[in-house]
Amino acid sequence: MRRVNLSRAAVIVAATMVATLAAAARAGDFRWQLPAGFPEPAVPADNPMSEAKVALGAKLFADPRLSVTGQYSCQSCHSPERAFTDGLARSRGATGESLELNAPTLLNAAYNASLGWRDASVRTFEQQMHGPLFNKDPRELGLAGREALVESALKADPQMANAFGEAFPGIAEPVNMDNVIRAIATYERTLISGRSPFDRYVFGGQHGILTDRQRSGMELFYSAKAGCAACHGGLNFAGAWVDRDHPEVEPVFADTGTGARVRVPTLRNLPATAPYMHDGRFATLDQVLEHYEKLAADPSADPRLRRDPLTTTEIASLREFLLSLADR
Repeated sequence: MRRVNLSRAAVIVAATMVATLAAAARAGDFRWQLPAGFPEPAVPADNPMSEAKVALGAKLFADPRLSVTGQYSCQSCHSPERAFTDGLARSRGATGESLELNAPTLLNAAYNASLGWRDASVRTFEQQMHGPLFNKDPRELGLAGREALVESALKADPQMANAFGEAFPGIAEPVNMDNVIRAIATYERTLISGRSPFDRYVFGGQHGILTDRQRSGMELFYSAKAGCAACHGGLNFAGAWVDRDHPEVEPVFADTGTGARVRVPTLRNLPATAPYMHDGRFATLDQVLEHYEKLAADPSADPRLRRDPLTTTEIASLREFLLSLADR
């Protein structure tokens, strides 16, 4: 009987080792599937990518248990149907409180030098997640002080508990708020948009995909006359971008004409991300372009925004080029 018991114990130990090794293999199986011309985003060393973690993060991103009301999720403010925005001028928290700022798109946020609108020191998704989860004034998801309750609810869900085990193999208690944040951050890094007409023109060699007006707008965008690229530069048409090999790039902040110093946002996918600006005050792209034409003649405006006025034709061409940055 002793020999049999030892044999069974050995089988159990071996099976456990195989399961652990299999989980570890799954945890390291991630392969980026990036659009042409896009580098690998920077990833923190303490939160490596894995397919299991991405899958878990996607579930948690849409899980209303991560809010004080049980009816709100990250996806409530960052809907995939709206290019991961919410269509509101200013977002609302789980309890209905109006937030100060417009929900920025998460598409290509992995290439941003900083996250959010105002704090240049927030450089990773892991850092940024603490804001919406735990902010109190105003509350967004409102989880401050409720971490243990959320952890208990996730542990009691067999499918979710199993998903945590696969995403964080070898950890005795993988269901915790730190790993919730790590998983969502990992998922957010995969939200990459790079198949717009502009991308296919530049990286795909489809030189007939842009119209004559869009090509004229592109020349104007990068010219000293319009000066758009001085702020909206790089791969993401934003205030600086980073990749795996250049994570030290500094973000660009600018005054939008109201005295608010905010991070320069991406210009990609504009048709799906209205209303515009950090406070959502413009409903249309035409209003945004008109606003910058006024700032161009304003001696008190940010020097980067002051320039000679554009003609009606030039503004129309610039608008058409901006629309070519949209990925269906």
